[in-house]
Amino acid sequence: MDIQYFSQVMIFAAFISLIGWNLINRISRNKLIIKKIEDWLIDGIGLTIQGIIIPLLQATLVYSLYQHLLPHYQGCLKISPILAFIISFIFIDYLYYWNHRLLHTQNFWKVHQVHHTITDMDVLGTSRNTIWTSLFIIYLWIHPLFIYLLSDPTAYLLGMSLTSALDLWRHSSFVIYNNHLLYQFLSPWLILPQDHIWHHSRENKHCNYGANLKLWDKIHGTYYQNQELPNTIGIDISLNLLQRLLFPLL
Repeated sequence: MDIQYFSQVMIFAAFISLIGWNLINRISRNKLIIKKIEDWLIDGIGLTIQGIIIPLLQATLVYSLYQHLLPHYQGCLKISPILAFIISFIFIDYLYYWNHRLLHTQNFWKVHQVHHTITDMDVLGTSRNTIWTSLFIIYLWIHPLFIYLLSDPTAYLLGMSLTSALDLWRHSSFVIYNNHLLYQFLSPWLILPQDHIWHHSRENKHCNYGANLKLWDKIHGTYYQNQELPNTIGIDISLNLLQRLLFPLL
């Protein structure tokens, strides 16, 4: 099976599994039933952009840009699969940590604030954003660069796909509870849904910026842990659907 095809199947399988959890779990299912039409629309548009349009841009325009700018460097990085995976899953994760913190600064918050209007953690809201937000996230630009430079991008693509699958899980309501063996294994190093929900809380949204690893938040003093879940998540903004999609143009 082609590795790029396998990567897309892996992400899609994670998405479908988490949707299935939402439908099976009574509380999550009831929250979907009362979800506003406007939220359904903006989440659907966001998932279309993130799941279809951005990968197409990466594979065509951005990749072609690097072919034009770096015509003699295609496949020049001949490194081991382990190192390629580390670059994708760990090094890029550290860059994203700072990218995410930048989106929370005064100058960029208006671009990112729509994502924080999620009031219930639900995998459909993973890509809730303005249509421009992806342009400010490093994944769009850096993934095609490494795929272009690596002589064998297989392991890099696997790390990229795992990051995307974890992003879906992190925004879902599928929480592994503290007394579970899997929680004991994953919690020391991986950002879990109960960590990320605090990032979306009204009380403390300036914490837990990491995507994959807790290490960066712990190093830079932005990690927050609480055995309880926040009472309220999401912010209120006075923008209609069209404004949320096109902001700040409208």
